[in-house]
Amino acid sequence: MKMPKKKKAKKIKKTKVLKKTKNIKVKSKLKFEGKATEKKSQVPGPDEKPEIKKIKKQPSEKRIYNLKEFVVYPKHGVGKITAVEKATIGEIDIQFYKIFIEKEKLTLTVPINQQSKLRPISSINQINKCVSILKTKPKIKRTMWSRRAQEYDQKINSGKIYELAEVVKDLNKNTDIIADQSYSERQLFEKAYERLKSEFEAVLKVSPEEVQKKMDKALGRTQISETIE
Repeated sequence: MKMPKKKKAKKIKKTKVLKKTKNIKVKSKLKFEGKATEKKSQVPGPDEKPEIKKIKKQPSEKRIYNLKEFVVYPKHGVGKITAVEKATIGEIDIQFYKIFIEKEKLTLTVPINQQSKLRPISSINQINKCVSILKTKPKIKRTMWSRRAQEYDQKINSGKIYELAEVVKDLNKNTDIIADQSYSERQLFEKAYERLKSEFEAVLKVSPEEVQKKMDKALGRTQISETIE
């Protein structure tokens, strides 16, 4: 009779231990599920829009140009501000510059708030860099002339002086003989050459003849003209 009593006691102990381990597993599952639900709640649902942090843009400062100051208008080149005037258009007061383009004998009316269409003339360092560009070898492109002409025209009208210098350098033939260039090629070269020359004059404040000598020397045109003479 004593033996079965001992067996019953052992069975009771085992069941108690099993119940304890089951309780621990259940609690750990609940904790894990709780953490998972917390993480899921942080992720926005399909209907919820994520929060977008607004970044404050810095206000762009408008440059004010003075009378008789030289500026560059991309499609026309260097011009001088001759007046700053006001006009009322549709009950809105608008200030604008009157810019005279010497090479084209043209007067432009440019609103002051359209600063993207104007830039100040280059610095002496930028002019020196242009001279170094003119001294480099022209790039030989194998594409069709119509495509190249379009690219050159875009560079000329971009208003960027380095791109303008590249066009002059690439279209330069190092010769004064007209037969070596097609009509359209020569036209683009002269347009880029004159536009670059006018900015050289405005920055360096020297005569057109001196500027031409400086540019032709960088392009190697003076050596060719001397040998032809």
